[in-house]
Amino acid sequence: MNVPVITIDGPSGSGKGTVARRLADVLGFHLLDSGALYRVTGHAGWLAGLDPTDAEGHAALASQLDLRFTTAADGGEAILLNGVDVAPAIRTEEGGARASAVAALPAVRRALMALQKSFAQAPGLVADGRDMGTVVFPAAVLKVFLTASAEERARRRYLQLKNKGLEVDLRALSKEIEERDYRDAHRAASPLVPAPDAVRIDSTALPPDAVVAEVLALAESRLMIHGGPGH
Repeated sequence: MNVPVITIDGPSGSGKGTVARRLADVLGFHLLDSGALYRVTGHAGWLAGLDPTDAEGHAALASQLDLRFTTAADGGEAILLNGVDVAPAIRTEEGGARASAVAALPAVRRALMALQKSFAQAPGLVADGRDMGTVVFPAAVLKVFLTASAEERARRRYLQLKNKGLEVDLRALSKEIEERDYRDAHRAASPLVPAPDAVRIDSTALPPDAVVAEVLALAESRLMIHGGPGH
């Protein structure tokens, strides 16, 4: 089935999750947060007592995930695993580190590939992650690569955690983000790189609404060209 797919890739803290969620809401499309798949897999592996390098064990868990992405009552994200919202449990710095570790395992990436592709259902899909436009959906009608400086991304994460009442050190957070960027960009399996035909947007100095408006304009233009919903 020829389902229109929009991909939004980029490093942690670039704002891709917020943009993808709002875009999906406006267009009435399904949403795929691929990073959450790795967070859930890493979290499940941790609960099961698996070593972070246990590729076979994590791949087995990844192949059994029953996930749905939606919007919570407060407008934020909701990630339903077997019908239960696990978003708060996986949106921690430890969850991000576990996700980055299991994402480097080729067996896990293979196990999650079919699951990710299954989200491409009518009327369309907005997929955010790190290799959506390069590996998972290379024929997407629109590919966006969203980024921001490491300092700005650390600041955003710092404020997000402080607003949740958590104690966090900005310097340590900056170092962790830089290390995660390096791992993601240099891993052998699907490294974080822009697709050759991706539209690059630097959100360092842009408020979220401005980024959403820019991506929405691009999306509507591409959907019109490709005969997408509503056109």
